[in-house]
Amino acid sequence: MSLVRAGSGETLMLREAREAPEAVARLIAANEPACRALGARLRAAAPPFAVTGARGSSDNAATFAKYLFEIRLGVVTASVGPSVRSIYAAAPRMEGALFLAISQSGRSPDLLELAEAARAGGALTVALVNDTASPLAALCETVLPLHAGAEQSVAATKTFIAALAAVLQLAAHWSGDARLLAAVARLPDDLAAARALDWSAALPLIAKAAHLYVVGRGIGFGLAQEAALKLKETAGLHAEAVSAAELMHGPLALAGPECPVLAFGQADAAERGLVELARRLGGRGVPVALAGLTAPGALALPSVAGIDPHAAPIALAQAFYPLAEAAARARRRDPDRPPHLSKVTETR
Repeated sequence: MSLVRAGSGETLMLREAREAPEAVARLIAANEPACRALGARLRAAAPPFAVTGARGSSDNAATFAKYLFEIRLGVVTASVGPSVRSIYAAAPRMEGALFLAISQSGRSPDLLELAEAARAGGALTVALVNDTASPLAALCETVLPLHAGAEQSVAATKTFIAALAAVLQLAAHWSGDARLLAAVARLPDDLAAARALDWSAALPLIAKAAHLYVVGRGIGFGLAQEAALKLKETAGLHAEAVSAAELMHGPLALAGPECPVLAFGQADAAERGLVELARRLGGRGVPVALAGLTAPGALALPSVAGIDPHAAPIALAQAFYPLAEAAARARRRDPDRPPHLSKVTETR
């Protein structure tokens, strides 16, 4: 296996993931005025609902936005598949809504068509995009740059973390919640602390798995989706993201030694259920690695002490990416160049 290496001998994926704390610090400082103004506008003319448009890792960030907006702001948030517009030529009614487009490149044709339809239909269009010279940035009324810098590895890491940070900053200013604003202010330090965490104890569980469930709930579910995606694309592992609530139904039958569980949690109202699920799985002999919380019988992965639960999934993503990179290498795959994938996917 020939790996693309950064100058220090590490993969580009690992190097770029480690750049996220500095990228988020830039994002928070640079986007503060725009977020403050946008938050005031959203409070003055509250949108009846919000819509997200995204693909891939960006769509996983949109899941984080959905739960955060619904839990902290009470704003119903729906994901609209870009193909509704690009393939089926439908025009979803979004008058007065907030339309949030999330993209690293800002160049996918189907997302561009959806954003154009949203703006023409009277939605307030906001782009979270890394490339500010992209067509998506030009289409949307407000642009919140991700400030992640160039990302060369096919696997998005720092751009995903930056997108979550941008969502949290937007929600904090929209709500005016002092707690969320404080979580944003300390986020670069929390990410730097997460960067130093060692999750290598979970490597044997993941590297040798035939299948894997990745579990989360609430604002942590988007991270479960992202972790499953990354393990599929970089490590070639069949990983499936499942809500902790849904796992207790049919999917529970598949969990076992050949299908272990990687679970993410945060210290909020979902904590009790996640801990109980991990305990029950361990009692049935299912190998479980749990990040963010602890439970009897589960391998506890270290997390950042004292972090706000709304920011916890962002720090857990920071700690997870080195594990995914190591799992790819352990499975004899190049995490920077997954087969059949490219950095920009221009879906229609």
